[in-house]
Amino acid sequence: MIKCWITRQCLLGVDTVPVLIGPVSYLLLSKPAKGVDKSFSLLSLIDKILPIYKEVVAELKAAGATWIQFDEPTLVLDLESHQLQAFTHAYLELESSLSGMNVLIETYFADIPVETYKTLTSLKGVTGFGFDLVRGTKTLDLIKSGFPSDKYLFAGVVDGRNIWANDLASSLGTLQDLEGIVGKDKVVVSTSCSLLHTAVDLVNETKLDKELKSWLAFAAQKLVEVNALAKAFVGQKDEAFFASNATAHASRKSSPRVTNKAVQKAAAALKGSDHRRATNVSARLDAQQKKLNLPILPTTTIGSFPQTMDLRRVRREYKAKKISENDYVDAIKEEINKVVTLQEELDIDVLVHGEPERNDMVEYFGEQLSGFAFTVNGWVQSYGSRCVKPPIIYGDVSRPKAMTVFWSSMAQSMTKRPMKGMLTGPVTILNWSFVRNDQPRNETCYQIALAIKDEVEDLEKAGITVIQIDEAALREGLPLRKSEQSFYLDWAVHSFRITNCGVKDTTQIHTHMCYSNFNDIIHSIINMDADVITIENSRSDEKLLSVFREGVKYGAGIGPGVYDIHSPRIPSTEEVADRINKMLAVLESNILWVNPDCGLKTRKYSEVQPALSNMVAAAKLIRTQLASAK
Repeated sequence: MIKCWITRQCLLGVDTVPVLIGPVSYLLLSKPAKGVDKSFSLLSLIDKILPIYKEVVAELKAAGATWIQFDEPTLVLDLESHQLQAFTHAYLELESSLSGMNVLIETYFADIPVETYKTLTSLKGVTGFGFDLVRGTKTLDLIKSGFPSDKYLFAGVVDGRNIWANDLASSLGTLQDLEGIVGKDKVVVSTSCSLLHTAVDLVNETKLDKELKSWLAFAAQKLVEVNALAKAFVGQKDEAFFASNATAHASRKSSPRVTNKAVQKAAAALKGSDHRRATNVSARLDAQQKKLNLPILPTTTIGSFPQTMDLRRVRREYKAKKISENDYVDAIKEEINKVVTLQEELDIDVLVHGEPERNDMVEYFGEQLSGFAFTVNGWVQSYGSRCVKPPIIYGDVSRPKAMTVFWSSMAQSMTKRPMKGMLTGPVTILNWSFVRNDQPRNETCYQIALAIKDEVEDLEKAGITVIQIDEAALREGLPLRKSEQSFYLDWAVHSFRITNCGVKDTTQIHTHMCYSNFNDIIHSIINMDADVITIENSRSDEKLLSVFREGVKYGAGIGPGVYDIHSPRIPSTEEVADRINKMLAVLESNILWVNPDCGLKTRKYSEVQPALSNMVAAAKLIRTQLASAK
């Protein structure tokens, strides 16, 4: 890290600030190693890691660093007193090592609690404090109630997490309010967080129209906004730039492409009901079993099958108009037939079509919904080296026409087994998009829910009897502050129920969730009222099962993943059977499904085929054992 910082200093020829994750956040955001007792306190390691921080600080000092930034995002959480004490202790211990340097402690993504604010701003060896004033609007009131006179305030007034142009006049007003409290010479204009979460440069977008582009600001444009605000704050206002910004905001407010009164009216009407299916899940499962006639421990997969190079080439050529629509449909049909045939040969009970026509589970639907726009080069990091291009939700959302019925109907015609219709749920579409900031997120989510509801009902009319509505990002959108979580879960769960409240009892609604900690929201998951939930389990070392061991009763169908699809490793039949037996220790056999953790998009067929073969063999083995036991 230090070599990298020195290299950047030399290349840029300007002073840059090295950024470290703060010691308290480093520990609080870590996980105990496998086998470590649940009662183990991560903060008990604080005195063991501080010497390493001291070494790094010393090396940065020696390399010429004059500023150092510690990111402490966990300070916006509801910390307990002993956690705040650990925070104070850590920075007191580092104080002598940091002597002679300017020290910034940065927080972001939410309001900072009152007691935490007091603890943070009482630190002596710190030069400045950074706050997210976009998502942390209540923090402004704390600053107004008192801020140390000898400290710098890094005012995060430019949104680092979204792509909308800043309201420069409003932000300048906020800075001027802060001037009266902190002093002009102590206010530093900043983004609300790092710019990792937004696309790089709007200049690279050649297909967005002029009006829409005027409403946006990617990372490069946000730097221009920060600079313009900083200059305006000290009396060097660029009047033309500010006027252009005001014109763009007025355009966005009045543009007819943003508002659809019919959609707004339909979404507003949702508030009078909780949109539950009329029959309870137990009765629905009975009706569905009579129709589907599935064996005990039914097998299925999550949705996607391997996306080969040839498949990606076909989609790319069709998008570039290098092949005809007929050639494209024939190629996709051939791939679906291959996937269906493979599943039948493996003897999987409920099939999927493999999603060969889809690029990304959110982008695919957004491209077919009104109110969405798409970038050409608006990539942002998802995890590791994987990047995505989030859609931009700029206006009211509706579904002009059916999105998946053609492909699902085609796939169902190839088999007598149930074929799942595959949809992405409204909460996941919302949480994995750049969302409009001119209305509450829940209102936008309700609009998406209505669009997905139309699709669900069209799939049902087309004879699709099993429909999966993925909500992979439900947990991801949970607010950081506990006081805000209940409201989010209420409207998020409600949005899911809206999508399928009108289907028949015999239509089986599945949902899927992956790669998150679900134990603390299990009651909200139950409240979604899905007939079957498939959920990640293997990659997290079967932590999900602990919630059932602790007494939570789950009466709907459930498929905790029996193997991790993010690994090329092929699980043996015995390994999968052992996992199924562990599940049967806490779940009834009549509700348990057998499936992988997640979709198979990133795997190769040479991995998928034997893994699924072993999965099916394990399910059959346990079925035989259960029958013998009876």
